[in-house]
Amino acid sequence: MAVKNPRAKRTAVSFPVPQSRDEANTAIRLIGTDQRELARIEADMNDEIAALREKYETTAQPLRDAITARIDGLQMWAEANRASLTRDGKVKSAQLPAGEISWRVTPPAVTVRGLDAVLTRLHVMGLDQFIRKKEEINKDAILETPPAHPVRQVEGITITQREEFAVVPFETELVEA
Repeated sequence: MAVKNPRAKRTAVSFPVPQSRDEANTAIRLIGTDQRELARIEADMNDEIAALREKYETTAQPLRDAITARIDGLQMWAEANRASLTRDGKVKSAQLPAGEISWRVTPPAVTVRGLDAVLTRLHVMGLDQFIRKKEEINKDAILETPPAHPVRQVEGITITQREEFAVVPFETELVEA
């Protein structure tokens, strides 16, 4: 039985490849033109989105205000009637025909104002157990070491560098007169 020759399959190139310096220059110019057109399209889109958002925000604001006013009024009524609604504190919520109202205590949270001053006070008072010390690798220091330094041989540390290709079409900005 004869063995078939396997065929190598590749996807055909689907992008134009310049064939000369002039064609490469034209490609860069067209990239710049397309980038500027894309920026114009995005600016137009953002203008339309901003106008739509403003229109709907303006329409929605009276409803937001009404909801806030109703919640505030409902809270005042609920606070005045809390004992009967919660059966003298035995439950934290009350069922009404249209929905539920409830009281919940949020978890405790710590807020720190003036971080440096608070850290200093904790150190002075000997309360170091309330200061978190974070260890992390100093990547900048590793990059500054010479290639033969032992830190570059540590398993798990890899220094990579790659070459990237970039196209930057020339652009000129208008100057205000």
